[in-house]
Amino acid sequence: MPLRRPTRQAPPPKLELRGRLERQALRGLGATGGPNRRVGLVPALRRDGQTLDPATRAMLALRDRLGYPAWHEQPVADARRTLRHEALVAAGRPIAVAAADDLEIDGATGPLQARLYRPGGVRNPALTWQPQQERLPLLVFFHGGGFVLGDRDSHDAVCRLLCAGAGILVLSVEYRLAPEHPWPAAPDDAAAAWWWTVDHAAELGADPERLAIGGDSAGGNLTAITAQAAAAGRGRDDDARPAAQLLLYPAVDWTREYASRDLFGHGFYLEDDSMDWCERHYLGAPGAVDLADPRVSPITGDLRGLAPALVVTAGFDPLRDQGEAYAAALRDAGTTAVARRMPDLIHGFANTPGVGRRSREAMLEVASLLRGMLEIEPAVRARGGAEAGRERAGDEARATA
Repeated sequence: MPLRRPTRQAPPPKLELRGRLERQALRGLGATGGPNRRVGLVPALRRDGQTLDPATRAMLALRDRLGYPAWHEQPVADARRTLRHEALVAAGRPIAVAAADDLEIDGATGPLQARLYRPGGVRNPALTWQPQQERLPLLVFFHGGGFVLGDRDSHDAVCRLLCAGAGILVLSVEYRLAPEHPWPAAPDDAAAAWWWTVDHAAELGADPERLAIGGDSAGGNLTAITAQAAAAGRGRDDDARPAAQLLLYPAVDWTREYASRDLFGHGFYLEDDSMDWCERHYLGAPGAVDLADPRVSPITGDLRGLAPALVVTAGFDPLRDQGEAYAAALRDAGTTAVARRMPDLIHGFANTPGVGRRSREAMLEVASLLRGMLEIEPAVRARGGAEAGRERAGDEARATA
């Protein structure tokens, strides 16, 4: 299907008055990283040999004072509004990019809303699509939110930061959410979004050799599943393998319990009961879905020959251990996997670049690592292809000698 041109430029999402006041309260606590470092007055919180970032702790304390309900304590529609609101408060000032275009792409059963972020410093006078000679890497990004919450606006800050920090195009995709669209709608849409991007890379101004997939939390789950689907292909000559996959504190295993869920399942933003709430909405009643299905728990899938992975976890996150187990499983299967733990941060830190310096620094490190992978992997492929070509030529020469 031809590329649908963007209908409008998407400005940074705006906060209402209440949100602006809450952001001011964070600044008053020193949690926005300014010169007033009052967060140093808060007693250090240590657990499992780690110390929580003081600004992050101040943010959690403010949430408690404001009485924010957990996801599972609200109707779905209210929880979606709460997630979006909190994300915009914690995002801080909008990160500048050259353009952000809202557009539609093809999902598994119909069009999906998406947003294409373009970094500055690239010649593009029409502010539409990149010229042929200046093609950039592109990351297809799937937002988190337990497969129930989240959208382009709730994850606008992380996409802007990855776009500007890595100097890449970022395509943020709104896949269908539960409970309106339970499993497997989300992985079906994620795979469709990947193949749509492959087919339209040139029109998007992207380098087809440097296409990546990524996401946070539930989006990390969809990233892992899509990487496996991409490796299996769709039976076409122009099938493309991702150059890299980025998994930010991913949910990858429903088949077992991990110690980090017991350690950090309460009081560190992502609550144990909220995870169960999301699971019920997404997967239905117990036994309705095989939890060992690789499109539910991608850690059980075929991990051989996948795109190189950057797996980022947070120290104070109930999902920490399963993310690190997935990185180890990838390496055991022969797939390149870089594991990076941010020991002083919590689940969702990618959405909090406006809370202290630490979250932003961590995401800038992620952006740098991702860009490095996107530069190295195509070169490795090219070298491998050249060596294979030389071997074939040698074999043919010996056969005719």
